[in-house]
Amino acid sequence: MYLKDLLADIDFTATDDAKVSSLEVSDITYDSRLATADKLFVCLIGAVSDGHNYASGAYSCGCRAFMVQRRLELPSDAVQVIVSDTRAALALASAALFGYPARSLAVIGVTGTKGKTTTASLLADVLNHGGINTAYIGTTGITINGVTTPTVNTTPESYELHKAFRKMVEGGVSCVVMEVSSQGIYMRRVVGIHFHIGIFTNLSRDHIGGVEHPTFEHYMACKAELFRQCRYGIFNADDPHFTDMVKNSRSINATYGVIDGHEREKRDFSARDIRQFRSGNVLGVRFVCRSVTGETQYTLSMPGEFNVYNALAAIAAAKRMKLEDHVIVEALAKARVRGRFEVVTPEKGCGLDDVVTIIDYAHNAVSMRAAIETLRKYQPKRIVVLFGSVGGRTQLRRAELGETAGSLADFCIITSDNPNFEPPEDIIRDIEKSVAATSCPYVTFVDRREAVRYAIDHALSGDCILFAGKGHEDYQLIDGAHTHYVEREEILAAEDERRARILADAAARIQG
Repeated sequence: MYLKDLLADIDFTATDDAKVSSLEVSDITYDSRLATADKLFVCLIGAVSDGHNYASGAYSCGCRAFMVQRRLELPSDAVQVIVSDTRAALALASAALFGYPARSLAVIGVTGTKGKTTTASLLADVLNHGGINTAYIGTTGITINGVTTPTVNTTPESYELHKAFRKMVEGGVSCVVMEVSSQGIYMRRVVGIHFHIGIFTNLSRDHIGGVEHPTFEHYMACKAELFRQCRYGIFNADDPHFTDMVKNSRSINATYGVIDGHEREKRDFSARDIRQFRSGNVLGVRFVCRSVTGETQYTLSMPGEFNVYNALAAIAAAKRMKLEDHVIVEALAKARVRGRFEVVTPEKGCGLDDVVTIIDYAHNAVSMRAAIETLRKYQPKRIVVLFGSVGGRTQLRRAELGETAGSLADFCIITSDNPNFEPPEDIIRDIEKSVAATSCPYVTFVDRREAVRYAIDHALSGDCILFAGKGHEDYQLIDGAHTHYVEREEILAAEDERRARILADAAARIQG
């Protein structure tokens, strides 16, 4: 296609208008190493690097079309398209390059501090169960027709987004549920996308400082921006920041929340009679959802009131997509979310029949507290928490994690969690200071695999073991390299080893 066609929706000036009209471009790149004669090179400004500094390298690779925010010293045969924001322009040009695929999809965006992955996954499961071919984009990757590919960011760069949308349309997908992170909005990755539905889960302080958001107000404003691009908005009206999120929206809005015995403003979807249940190694919750169409009872094989909120959001969106109550009930009863309060059911014979092992992505104090307090409601004999903290983060986060776990758990196992270039021993020592200040007993392991085996080997009847931090991840980030690591695999391997020891001990007793 001609360069002018890529720029159809963009305000720009150019160094050579004739070349804009005559130059043919087959693709877009923002990586100078991938630049070629038939590509448009977009100079993106990031947190730590500026694509303008790599334009000469792209030129050396044969590229002659450049999208910039400031005019560069390039040879005269290079055409420079000058725009006010290359990130926003990349989003609009990418949509044009792939033939505006989002226009053929019902795009549903989920934003908030916590619950995005669970809400989006639940909703995608419900819609697929109801016969609507639905894809998913988020923390756990891009899933199209049951096939998942990993992504670098929760909300991918706009070029990757529209490329995925095109693949969805060609694969017969009619709807996509995607997590929309504050960084995704801040970095202009979803510019130009019209969302059929936007969902707000909750808001708390996170991603503030460093290369992320300068202030909480900026973080909140980015989240709220989604609802200026939606036809319908679905909001958690119990959240303290609900009013801030909804006040500048342009959507037709509905609300959801929990009836907890206190007088609250009427919600369009509300949960009552919330009851925790345990069935073997599975923890779950039942509740009644009240809406304008009546009352329906739901069962989740996932514990916690926070998952009731996630389910309410999914119910509200599914109803907006015209699904019947019985379809939603069936789908939610079967739904599981990888790495989000995911129960790993042990096989028989390893002595863990009454031990609950749970994998969760809880990696900050807020999510850690919510997870442990939820598990406490099921009255386990002990709550054991295995956790660490990511390298390169603040000591405050580590102190908060250690204090929370030490104050609320019965036993802590402190270990590694993506230390990257920081010595894991240093991270563990930072956490250990806060745990030691509580009365909670603890042990430390630099090797997370050893920590998992210790947790399984020393599990007692009635324990609930929370493996926190890794969640869905399939790697450990060590010295800049992604090393294969899947928490579920390590737990199952440890259980196999425990079973083998039990069988060996039994055989030894028989022989003796």
